[in-house]
Amino acid sequence: MPLVPTRELVSQAAAAGRAVAAFNVITLEHAEAITTGAAAAGAPGVILQISENAVRFHGGRVEPIARAAAEVGKACEVDIALHMDHVTDMRLLRTAADAGFSSAMFDAGAQPYAENLAATRAAVQWAHGAGLWLEAELGYVGGKPDAPASAHAAGVRTDPQEAARYVADTGVDALAVAVGSSHAMTERSATLDHALIERLREAVPVPLVLHGSSGVGDDDLRQAVRAGIAKINIGTALNVAFTGAVREALAERPDLTDPRPYIDRGRQTMAETVRVLLGVVSGSAGPEAFPAPEVAHRAGPQ
Repeated sequence: MPLVPTRELVSQAAAAGRAVAAFNVITLEHAEAITTGAAAAGAPGVILQISENAVRFHGGRVEPIARAAAEVGKACEVDIALHMDHVTDMRLLRTAADAGFSSAMFDAGAQPYAENLAATRAAVQWAHGAGLWLEAELGYVGGKPDAPASAHAAGVRTDPQEAARYVADTGVDALAVAVGSSHAMTERSATLDHALIERLREAVPVPLVLHGSSGVGDDDLRQAVRAGIAKINIGTALNVAFTGAVREALAERPDLTDPRPYIDRGRQTMAETVRVLLGVVSGSAGPEAFPAPEVAHRAGPQ
């Protein structure tokens, strides 16, 4: 079935009082696992998102991985949207529409407010002219190398009044907010400020986005959705699942040289992680989405 616009999935989720999950795609197997998990969960829709870092991993070429993810998405019975994530380079942003994306997240969040506003306004003007839905960030979500402070430091969280002005002045379609989550967490120990999410929801007229969701526990994710989060970004959780499964497969068969058996184990484990996480995002009760691994938090992009 054809891909659907990100705007449509996020708007439907917000209107229904739930969130749509946006999963990071690094390899073709990520896209296959996400769509398999989404179909198993019976999800109304999911977003496949490809970050600037993932494009860099693929030699700076966006179209091969974007086209592959799109074809996987089209073969899924679940509604799938394609989103370009954490773009800092306007040149890359300008390739989004031609590469098949219906939306992008322009990330000027590490810049001072005035510079963030000016850069984001310019990105919005271009994106809307190209028919793209644009997300931006205000505040500092922890865990990124260029972030000046941790997710819990004073002054880094998104201020509701400033957020309302920022949305009005830039024209963004969605806002990623800093409410206590942190990128690239491999243990689920983040503490969200749900009262702040509620105040942001009241002040900001566009959907709110939670980045760094891999480090947030199930109950906190459910509560964040109830408080007003409409899009939940998940990346590291899939990588933890994949890498753990590959390690297990290779430990069982150290003489293995064909990559297909261990890649398939990793892909299946990612799909199961997606399936259970989608139940959490929809607000359903159930087992923990994925176990907290015995690995310390590491800094780095989501």
